[in-house]
Amino acid sequence: MVAELNLLSEWIPEQMSPGTLFVLENAGEVGEQDDPYWAVLACPECGTLGLVTRRQINGFIPVICGSDKCSAQFFMKDDNVVVRRPS
Repeated sequence: MVAELNLLSEWIPEQMSPGTLFVLENAGEVGEQDDPYWAVLACPECGTLGLVTRRQINGFIPVICGSDKCSAQFFMKDDNVVVRRPS
């Protein structure tokens, strides 16, 4: 798993390698009002693209990969990826 996030300044899906984050132009305007979507993240483990919310970006709740073949669970802390420990 990639341990550090890479910020992409322009939406180029082909450049979304594992651990790449792209902040949406309409960040905060889509999704649930109390926790809107904020960015697109390529899973640090498998590279599957998924939307992440403001709370996930701030490390308050974990990100869970949406791929059928990957079970990665992690927190985003600053520019780092921290694997979620089993409870």
